[in-house]
Amino acid sequence: MTNALDALELSVNHLRSTIEGLSEDQYVTSAYPTEWTVADVMSHIGSAAIIFKRGIDDSLNERETPPKFNESVWDVWNAKTPHAQVTDSLDADKALLTRLLEMTPEETDRYFLSMGPMKFDFDRAVRLRLGEHVFHTWDIEEAFDPQVTLQSEAVPFLFGNLELLMRFAAKPTGNEHTLHIRTIDPQKEFALTQSVDGVTLNEVEDVEAFDLELPAEAFLRLAYGRLDEKHTPAGIDPTHLDELRRVFPGS
Repeated sequence: MTNALDALELSVNHLRSTIEGLSEDQYVTSAYPTEWTVADVMSHIGSAAIIFKRGIDDSLNERETPPKFNESVWDVWNAKTPHAQVTDSLDADKALLTRLLEMTPEETDRYFLSMGPMKFDFDRAVRLRLGEHVFHTWDIEEAFDPQVTLQSEAVPFLFGNLELLMRFAAKPTGNEHTLHIRTIDPQKEFALTQSVDGVTLNEVEDVEAFDLELPAEAFLRLAYGRLDEKHTPAGIDPTHLDELRRVFPGS
């Protein structure tokens, strides 16, 4: 797997095959988190695809997206039946992927994703969509297979989203210290520091001992609030997990 867009294409195809294997009755099965159904998750994926695709066109045409556009899209999708939320989401997801794949090098150089004061280039924007897509696909698959893991092809590309996650979603517990974490497949080594100013995660080298070692996909699920006790692989030392689950409550 050479880039995040290739990984996103695999994820889009994987989600379609997963959904096509469900009955319509299963569209209203509780997903993860349990207050969402499968159809709710698909509605989120589909409406986000519509918003992303509109953002591409607006960026390339150097125009502002109308301020109420996102809300108007959500209103439309919230009014759909579960069946329409699922089937329309597959169409919107595919349309966004096609648009991304068809962008010329000149377009990818000019495009940027604007999120408040932050701007992201094409690769970073694709990685953000990939993260959203992979985790919400897991949310659906988990409803029918509690042992499911994140798509392995996507995992190496998701680490780049962690800095943004630390800035806006991580919650310090008041226990000011540093934990050293090693992931496996791929192997990465981090220092996770809680302070009065927040939570930071930095790659490190030459650490002799680690407080936590776990598969990379499990660490990513931990960071996104998806590593409760039921979904924790066997063999992981639980010493620091309760604390880290509070640091990463998810959304």
